[in-house]
Order: sequence, then C-alpha cells, then structure tokens
Amino acid sequence: MSIEKMTIDEQVAYLMQGAEYGDDQVKEAMAAELKERLIEAKKEGRALKVYCGYDPTAPDLHLGHTVTMRKLRQFQELGHEVTFLIGDYTSLVGDPSERDSLRPRLTNEQIKANAKTYSDQAFKILDREKTSIRYNSEWLSKLTFADVIQISSNFTVQQFLTRDNFAKRYRDNDAVYLHEFFYAWMQGYDAFMLDADVQVGGTDQLFNIITAARKLMTALGKKPNIGITMGILPGTDGEVRMSKSLGNYIPISGDPTDMYGKLMSIPDKAMGVFSRLVTRWTPAEISQFEEDIASGKCHPKDAKMALAKEIVTIYHGPDQADKAQADFIRVFQEQGQPEEMDQYQLKDGQTVLDVLVDAGLTDSRSQARRLINQNAVKLDEEKLTDPHQAFPGKGVLQVGKRHFIRII
Repeated sequence: MSIEKMTIDEQVAYLMQGAEYGDDQVKEAMAAELKERLIEAKKEGRALKVYCGYDPTAPDLHLGHTVTMRKLRQFQELGHEVTFLIGDYTSLVGDPSERDSLRPRLTNEQIKANAKTYSDQAFKILDREKTSIRYNSEWLSKLTFADVIQISSNFTVQQFLTRDNFAKRYRDNDAVYLHEFFYAWMQGYDAFMLDADVQVGGTDQLFNIITAARKLMTALGKKPNIGITMGILPGTDGEVRMSKSLGNYIPISGDPTDMYGKLMSIPDKAMGVFSRLVTRWTPAEISQFEEDIASGKCHPKDAKMALAKEIVTIYHGPDQADKAQADFIRVFQEQGQPEEMDQYQLKDGQTVLDVLVDAGLTDSRSQARRLINQNAVKLDEEKLTDPHQAFPGKGVLQVGKRHFIRII
C-alpha cells in the first residue's frame, strides 16, 4: 500500500508505529485523538502542524537521535507541516528528564555550533523544502517575570517531585535546582506558540509532552496537542539506550561500511525495534519482516542484512549501501579485505600507539592500548602487541573486525 493511498486508520497505524507510553489507555487515547484530528484537518482542507524540539547538547548525531526525525518525515510524507525546533533557550536550562544529576549548562557559542551540525545532519532524513527551522529563543527570550509567574502557577512542586529522577535526587539529598522545574513548562510553551497539533518526542519526554504541554495549552486557551512519544532505540548491545558515552552508538555521518558492520553486530532480538524506529518500512512491511523471521522463512542473518542495507541506504544512498554489503560479505564471510580503504601516510618516529590515534582508528590512547592488549590490532595479518614499538612500516592495518586502513 502506497502512502498516498492510505486510509485514515492506516495513517494512524503508520504514525503511531513505534510509539510507547507505558500505559495502554494513554496510547489508545492518543491514537483516538490523532484519528479525530486527521479527520478534522481533512474536512477543513488543512495540514496538521507537527513539531519536535531538539536541544543541541552535542555536535554529532547517532542513530538513536534520528528516531523522532523519522517520525517527522512520516508526517511530511502524508502532507503535514513539520517544524524542526532548536531548543537554544531550553538548552540554557538543560533537560532533567531521565537524569539523576544536574545536566551541565552550555554556553551560547556551544549551542549555536551544535545547532548548525544538528540541522545539517537532520536533512539526511527530513525534506529540506518542507521543513521549517525555528528557535525557541524567539518567544522564550521575550517572556517577562510576570509571564513566568503566571505560567509556573499552572504546576505544583508535587507534580515534579513524583518524577523518578527528581524523587531519587531528593531522597538522596542531592540538589534539585529551581530552574530545572522550568524545563517542562518551557517545552509546553513551545507547543503553545507553535500552535501544534502534534508534538513528537522520546518516552523520556512523556511528562513534558503528555502532562505539561497539554495542560499548559489548555490553560492558555488552545486545544491540547497530541503527544507521540517514541520508544528508545537500544545500542549495538541490544540492551541499554544508544549512547556515545557507552560506546554502543552508530553515528549517522560516519563511514557506510562501518555503519553496516555495526548494524550487523546487533543481537537478533533487537531487529524488531530497529525496524520500527529507524527504517522507512510501513507497519505491514515490518509485520511481514518479523513474521518471516519467526516462521523460519527468512534466516536471521539474511533479515539483518536487509535491515542493515535499508538503514545505510537512508544515510548514504543505494550505491554506498550495496558497496558496504559487498565489503561485509568479503571481510566476514570470505575472510577478505575491503576493495577500497582509506590511506594513511606514515610519519618518521611514530609508534603503533601514535598511528592508531593519529589515523583516527581509536578515540583515545587508552582505547588504543586496550585494543592492542586484546590482540585486536594487526598489520598484514601480523598482530602488533607492543603499543610503544616503532611502527613496522607499510601495509594494511586492521583494528578489530571492521576497521582497515592502508599505511603508505
């Protein structure tokens, strides 16, 4: 079924795909409201106003960051108006959701630099011509102290202290700062100012979207927005959320062969959630994908290759995806080397440790030492075991299973 021919019920299923609320009744209520709003918009001949806010707290995006962007793209495909909201003002507070400690505040310069890379990378998913980019400083910076008092009066301290992260810090006598309470209503005020029909976010934003934004929009005289809170993408370990700090992340701007290899490393049990959160597949296609695996019609390895190819295609195009798949087959199934690889010019006096770090094969010298100690570093199939030895010379340097570079 093509997207253009979807019925309203099929559109609701498509747009609710991957959404989680921790409560079936809430999910059913949001789906019912979404259906009602879609019918209403169709009668009025208008598009829904949909947005998601992004606090630019880091310069680079990984696959976990793209889950909500994929949902925005689905709304675009159905003809709705999408706003990519950069939270340059909410970043000054720092989102306390799902955190057990105060989030460090960023400088204006850090926020602006990160925002530029966020928006550039977002257009690997979003349609640039159909996306409005806004900054919430447009309205939050103009609030008076009287406005802050009026808006804050819609919430109680008890509402915030029932949240697990605040409650834990309070019980442990860790500081809970007053300005952290502002974050939820600041996000709600964003929805009000954008006159949003739908707000997309992660399940860590459940309180901010379902409670704060809907309450504030109602209090300020607008119809409450519909919250679509997306499930959290696990990392390559298939267990905990994807995170750069945990090392289980897949960058979207990296090498396509590396992306393909990392996707092939995810456990079989994680294929379903990856298919629902970060592919372009419809609910029917995902159901067939999972059914074929469960019935044995499709071997898990073949299913994972199809999943990896789909995701690499999104960010690097079909040609690069084909090449990444061919490289994977050659390296892992035929025990060969990639046909093409980057080159590194060896410098006089460099040690093995120097080359690993300078060539960008590791993030740090300590990581490089660990890989050497794990016998994961080879030059032309010969293991390099001494991090401080002079680098032997030219050849193909392999780090781990997926990283190859030609030393010249």
